[in-house]
Amino acid sequence: QVQLAESGGGLVQAGGSLRLSCAASGGEISPYNMGWFRQAPGKEREFVAVISWSRARTDYTDSVKGRVTISRDNAKNTVSLQMNSLKPEDTAVYYCAADGGVLLSRSPSAYEYWGQGTQVTVSS
Repeated sequence: QVQLAESGGGLVQAGGSLRLSCAASGGEISPYNMGWFRQAPGKEREFVAVISWSRARTDYTDSVKGRVTISRDNAKNTVSLQMNSLKPEDTAVYYCAADGGVLLSRSPSAYEYWGQGTQVTVSS
């Protein structure tokens, strides 16, 4: 059973940057596609980015393209999300998740393991 723990969230001004990290324990992330999702108050959880188990493929939601980069280090069992040029609308709790499927998925229901989340707040 893979356990995921996010870190790196915080309060930042608009235009600033944050780097979120997701550390796995209890198992290796190497077989899994790893995704980041976010959930703002009163809204559904939404897809942000995903990276394949081999790092060969990535996918981003349109609203973060060009500002966000997902990466992974299978040797360290970690996944990261570098976020630049942050906007107030990026404010949310950010979650990392693991999906054992073959194709990259944007659907939360495809992901088997989830972290507890880390809060990102962007002030205007």
